[in-house]
Amino acid sequence: MDATAYIWINGEFIEWSNATTHTLSHGLHYGSGVYDGIRAYKTKDNTAIFRLDEHVERFIFSSNAIKLKHGYAFDEIKQAIINTIKVNNLDEAYIRTLSYNGYGTLGVGVKNKTETVIACWKWGKYHGNTHPHGLDVKTSSYIRIHPKSTIVDAKICGHYVNGMLALQELDDTHYHEALMLDADGYVSECSSANIFVIKDNIIYTPKLGTILPGITRDFVIKLARDLHIKIQECNLTPIDVKNANEVFFTGTAVELTQMRSLDDVIIGNSKDYPIFNKLKDEFQQTVRGSNHKYNHYLTYVN
Repeated sequence: MDATAYIWINGEFIEWSNATTHTLSHGLHYGSGVYDGIRAYKTKDNTAIFRLDEHVERFIFSSNAIKLKHGYAFDEIKQAIINTIKVNNLDEAYIRTLSYNGYGTLGVGVKNKTETVIACWKWGKYHGNTHPHGLDVKTSSYIRIHPKSTIVDAKICGHYVNGMLALQELDDTHYHEALMLDADGYVSECSSANIFVIKDNIIYTPKLGTILPGITRDFVIKLARDLHIKIQECNLTPIDVKNANEVFFTGTAVELTQMRSLDDVIIGNSKDYPIFNKLKDEFQQTVRGSNHKYNHYLTYVN
């Protein structure tokens, strides 16, 4: 991670190296925090943040889900994000908003002062150097968090131990990512991204209920419909994934990234991804400001 100059904390800009928290903060012990990830892109006109409003709305929803009272209105958070990019003089950035239950008293149900943080830095490809034709994926032995055990629509910090455990199973293997199933054995998502399966020119994606309703996922669904590509939200099995012509993941961090194989079964011919490449090209044009049809999804920093 490349350090930037400043991090916004509780309404003030703090130097990166001084942006610390107490070791007895509630959020560190119980996962009582929420976060969101956002990307800003360099365009020919200016730096633009992709779907900023939707990310701020989800951040507030997640905060309310676990009753974190950070006290900032929608417009205040939105402007603070813009100002954090400006003060760090970044033309591209990954932005992390975070609120957590801070230092005071420990105990699972305790509510301390809420700490709110906005940081940004340069972050390229999430998966770094992988196979040129996509990710090699393994079905995890861990299921995705159950909807009756938490609020799956919220980005709660503690949820991500679930994905972390799934990824730890891949240590010292050739796999890049883990595919997580739900309690009924249907495909849910990967460790931190949504999944799309293409078969016979139709796109399929898991329906809501056990997945995070991703903001990039939502855009891809809109994009496919605008391109007159049939798309369905439905239950999918690992066999459906293995028998697909194309498979890809979506998320703010991963953007659009194709899957090469599942459990060592090659997807399609692993090289020809016409629908994925069309969607990825449209996505890149959108975030770079050259797809004017979707310019309303961009918030320009200056």
